[in-house]
Amino acid sequence: MDLLTDIEVRVLGSLVEKDITTPDYYPLSLNALVNASNQKNNRDPVMALGEDSVGHALATLQEKRLAGPASGADSRVPKYEHRLQEVFNFDRREIAVLCVLLLRGPQTPGELRGRTERMYHFEGLDDVISTLDRLAQRQPPLAAVLPRQTGTKESRYMQLLSGDAPPAVDVARSPSRGTDSSADDRLSHMENEVAELRREVTEIHQQLAAFRKQFE
Repeated sequence: MDLLTDIEVRVLGSLVEKDITTPDYYPLSLNALVNASNQKNNRDPVMALGEDSVGHALATLQEKRLAGPASGADSRVPKYEHRLQEVFNFDRREIAVLCVLLLRGPQTPGELRGRTERMYHFEGLDDVISTLDRLAQRQPPLAAVLPRQTGTKESRYMQLLSGDAPPAVDVARSPSRGTDSSADDRLSHMENEVAELRREVTEIHQQLAAFRKQFE
């Protein structure tokens, strides 16, 4: 399977996200897809892509059978859709986890649990980790665990559509699966949720400040 570029990853992830979270507005026009790819929330890194870049990514994703023009769309404006389901036959858990990995890069199970909430509700971290295991056990593998960073409590996982797995790490034996680390996992998840809430509050304050300036 040909590896995806960073722009292809962003375009594909954006299509998947909008398919799940805003189905009434899916498939997407090129303009809507550009806006989705350049969102400042739920994206890491934030990008500033133009229509040419997104259009080129759509063309190469179509060559790779992962996205393309929507069939039967009742619109004069061309619409585009992803085709991951046709290629991989994901379940709802797998597509949600992969979507976040595409849009936000490597994530811990706790981060994934919180950030997939709009797409799928995971009951616990074990459910997230088992989903990551299934993605890792596919042929070819679609996810892998990264070596745990010094001073961190949870291992991070990456998607493999755009890069190879790091060597000498077995997802099925990830330290995150140990029962001794369950308390650390819960604490890390709570810390991640607090950090995410703080970020959202900061964004709201910035938006309110910008709104008020319009009337000064």
